[in-house]
Amino acid sequence: MTEERFEVELTQGAEDDLETIHVYLAEHRSAEAAESLLDAFLEKIHTLERYPDRGSIPKELETLGIREFRQVLLDPYRLIYRVIGSKVFILVIADGRRDMQALLERRLLAR
Repeated sequence: MTEERFEVELTQGAEDDLETIHVYLAEHRSAEAAESLLDAFLEKIHTLERYPDRGSIPKELETLGIREFRQVLLDPYRLIYRVIGSKVFILVIADGRRDMQALLERRLLAR
């Protein structure tokens, strides 16, 4: 029996987030630290191909009654995503110490 695999796609916003984090770490810590974190992000993202429903609902959205988004954590970072059919769309990659309520409202709920 073959397990269902989901296609994982980073939105432009998530790609921009990842690049910003990578550049910041390379400039303020080291290139090795930036590459190591990038590898950890990619490994975490890869797990969503098989288990996209394992993430929790972001509390900032759940309090608003919005339950279609999920998150996985790579402390202190949060990867916010949405599953639509057999695709996983990663929408936000952000430091969880930021004002996540404002960030999520701006990036996910603005129409």
